[in-house]
Amino acid sequence: MVKIADLDPSTSFQSQLLTQDKGPVVLVNTFVVPKGGMEKFLERWQDTAKYMKRCPGHVSTQLHRGIAGSNALVNVSVWESAQALRQAHENPEFREKVKDYPDGTVSSPHMFQKVAVDGVCVA
Repeated sequence: MVKIADLDPSTSFQSQLLTQDKGPVVLVNTFVVPKGGMEKFLERWQDTAKYMKRCPGHVSTQLHRGIAGSNALVNVSVWESAQALRQAHENPEFREKVKDYPDGTVSSPHMFQKVAVDGVCVA
């Protein structure tokens, strides 16, 4: 089973799922997988990602793995809204899928929105 660790202690992932903010969100979810659990993790993540791709409001997903033998991975997933992601998480199918991750896996999910910085990037 996955243990959830909030990235920002002042803003839980659960509170982000309940937000009514409009517009697209980017889910950045960092995973740390226990030694020996990577193969099982990748199988479970693939199955979960295929489910998420079928959900209304899903835009894209990309998984990244740390280098030099790291057991850390980062999933970057774009959703049309926090509400769409919440609905995907509330589905019993999702809840069943996340039960089978390797014991000791730690997940730190957090949602973000683009920020405009003059002369650097647009929102």
